[in-house]
Amino acid sequence: MNHRGTRVLRLDALARVEGEAALHLRVEGDTVAETWLRIYEPPRFFEAFLSGRGYTEPPDITARICGICPVAYQMSACRAIENACGVTVDGSLAELRRLLYCGEWIESHTLHIYLLHAPDFLGRADVVELARDQRAAVERGLRIKQTGNAILEQLGGRPIHPVNVRVGGFYRTPDREELRPLAERLRQAREDALETVRWVAAFDFPDAVCDHDLLALCDPGRYAIDSGTPAVMITQGQGQGQGQGQGPALREFPLVEFEQHVQEGQAPHSTARTATLDGRRYLTGPLARYAVNNRWLHPVAAEAARDAGLGDPSTGAICDNPYRSIVVRAVEVVQAIEEALRIIGGYERPPRPAVEVPPRRAVGTGATEAPRGLLYHRYGLTEDGTLTEVRIIPPTAQNQTAIEEDVRKAVQARLETAGPTADDEELVRLCERVIRNHDPCISCAAHFLDATVERT
Repeated sequence: MNHRGTRVLRLDALARVEGEAALHLRVEGDTVAETWLRIYEPPRFFEAFLSGRGYTEPPDITARICGICPVAYQMSACRAIENACGVTVDGSLAELRRLLYCGEWIESHTLHIYLLHAPDFLGRADVVELARDQRAAVERGLRIKQTGNAILEQLGGRPIHPVNVRVGGFYRTPDREELRPLAERLRQAREDALETVRWVAAFDFPDAVCDHDLLALCDPGRYAIDSGTPAVMITQGQGQGQGQGQGPALREFPLVEFEQHVQEGQAPHSTARTATLDGRRYLTGPLARYAVNNRWLHPVAAEAARDAGLGDPSTGAICDNPYRSIVVRAVEVVQAIEEALRIIGGYERPPRPAVEVPPRRAVGTGATEAPRGLLYHRYGLTEDGTLTEVRIIPPTAQNQTAIEEDVRKAVQARLETAGPTADDEELVRLCERVIRNHDPCISCAAHFLDATVERT
């Protein structure tokens, strides 16, 4: 390899993420001069072809944006449409929606933990190789994921792109007896989930500090999933290291002001938009959610977090090491299971499957916490319910600049340790690992990894 001139390294695809993207690194000597996460998937155009359609259609159409987190799109869409129409869905219907969302958290987080992320920490190329010597662990992960899928199938009609969700509620709601088998499966899954927290907490985590601002929904009294108010935690320059720290006070703003604070832009190297929060780089997702909401964890999940070394949630301790996001996700699986059991335990079938949502001329906003972070929708309606304007801001697009900065910092640290002759293949593996910390959904953002390292 010639380190004296310009050197270009290519890797055709990033393994173990959803979607396709490219990473471009330009290294000058021992300095990373440029980092681009180049999302090259074709634009999805969902916002454009929703315009002019009926106000009842977004839940079904936007669910097709992602096969891993369709419920997140359905719930954010429903909340925005109902907000525009001045309707609040509450009681048992709201609880059923939250239960459906718990199912998505369980299956999505577990898929990421076991099939995508754990091989990085255990020196395995993929989950197939991991299963050869940790078969019991992989089977445990599959059992948990199947439990999440069972919730989606029961309430949504099918585990991928559910068809039972509608504006105002559901097309059909289950009776109490239909949910009983889910409760039994969830109790079994809880033990597997607690073992998952213990399993991932024992991984070897590199030292790293997340110094991005953190944005998540805040839902006082409970861990935010399907509702809440946007809350910001400023952490730049305030990381405590070793994965834990005391965060500053939260700053909240009304959801209706979301686009005043979150400004989107278009990077020439990406088909996905980028975003800043009041002009600053920021991160949404598990680390942000945990920092904002951990004081409201269920006692079982809070104890699991403490035992896993995440600090005491009751004191507001945060996790600021991005590599330990896998532990936070495992704790969130426990939280989702406990929340699902609570909902099923107190469930009474609502008198009707949906409330009436008559259209009116208005603009409505809605946001929920997709597994990968805050997902925002805005819709404008005419008197007859025709959509006139649509804005969808997915979490991976919001996280793009934070991911680029994490990659830059990791490669820069390695270059300072190993010098400018650091092996390119090692650097690419490092980049992939850093990106997988955030479980990016590239396809959602494009409405990984072909990597290029250019050395001068």
